[in-house]
Amino acid sequence: MTPDEIQTLMHQMADVSGRAALEHFRKRPDVDDKAGTDEVFDPVTVADRNAEAAIRDVLAKERPDDAILGEEMDNIDGTSGYRWVVDPIDGTRAFISGLPVWGTIIGLERDGVPVAGLFHQPFTGERYWAVDGKAWLKVGDGETRPLSCSGIRSLDAATMMTTSPRIFTRDEQSPYDALEKAVQLTRYGCDGYAYCMLAAGNIDLVMESGLKAFDVCGLIPIVEAAGGVFTSWTGESAASGGRTLVAATRDLHDAALKVIAG
Repeated sequence: MTPDEIQTLMHQMADVSGRAALEHFRKRPDVDDKAGTDEVFDPVTVADRNAEAAIRDVLAKERPDDAILGEEMDNIDGTSGYRWVVDPIDGTRAFISGLPVWGTIIGLERDGVPVAGLFHQPFTGERYWAVDGKAWLKVGDGETRPLSCSGIRSLDAATMMTTSPRIFTRDEQSPYDALEKAVQLTRYGCDGYAYCMLAAGNIDLVMESGLKAFDVCGLIPIVEAAGGVFTSWTGESAASGGRTLVAATRDLHDAALKVIAG
């Protein structure tokens, strides 16, 4: 696929998934708990399922030989070397609460490496995407603008985000607390939207844990094309999820790594 073909297809999938999700936003849809335990609440709604189904319908028509990994439906093996990694509604907790900080993440891997990605917030009309090493933002019918990280290099000038300080295990809590103490400001609750805020230069660090491949595959190309650094807590690839440490600059990332390493 050419970069233009990838970009066109990602936007096509964003169009249909966005319509499917918005049908249920701020309408208090029924919620199922995928976790099924008293300790963890892992919500899913008809909007999640319909948005992923809409994406898969596009791929079945346009790219039937590609593999698909999605959060809500069975995996599909492919033969092309490409795999689409899809989170139809990243931030379902925000979605069911009526907060516009959820979005659809569409990632593309080539031979296991994330090469393109798109994050779509259909309620606000925001689209963040990257292909061929370039990252872009478009809001509604507005102008397409390039994305660029902030350039912040020191922790004491940095704004950090995480979905919640309660996502960390007992072993992870101390490294997180140390980094939160070192930065200027910390905010919570935005899931994948936070990574887009980093790529757009609005915040400078994201630290999270317990993620899956569909949470990050589509975000890695966006952050990296905007000039940021996206790794695990040990500086290795975070393409499979797990613990993520994402920074606007290499200097900031190195400083954060030192803090969480103790």
